[in-house]
Amino acid sequence: MRVFILFMLAAATAWPSRALLAQADDSKVTLLRHGEVSAAFDRGMPIIEVGDYKIHASRREGPGRAEIHTRDTDIAYVLQGSATLVTGGTALEVEPIGPEELRGSGIRGGETRRLAPGDVVVIPNGTPHWFKDVEAPFLYYVVKVRQARRQVALETAP
Repeated sequence: MRVFILFMLAAATAWPSRALLAQADDSKVTLLRHGEVSAAFDRGMPIIEVGDYKIHASRREGPGRAEIHTRDTDIAYVLQGSATLVTGGTALEVEPIGPEELRGSGIRGGETRRLAPGDVVVIPNGTPHWFKDVEAPFLYYVVKVRQARRQVALETAP
């Protein structure tokens, strides 16, 4: 399994494409040069988005909101900086922000991990996750693999 994940991350690094222009046809090889990849990390943005997978050049300057992707499993490779990641538990005050995407104010319970350059983390779809503390800039590649929906633990404000 580890070899497969590392292979996928290596492939993602080699194939970045323009989701700056969301690709409708993923049957073609696409190359995004170093300058374009660097520019994507400067802003923190998707590089490629097709039906079954997405690749994002992610950048965080501080803590974010709790996230739940109902169908996308995240495979992240940390390039720079560090962050405390909370996974599992119950997402608080959850609201939809788009199709298959939920955000919340935080997470109650869950498991805490400190991420640093070279770390790989796999967050299954439906798993609440939250970058609670961030040492900026925190840069990481994320390969999002589209899967069937899972049940998620949600809590709405009282």
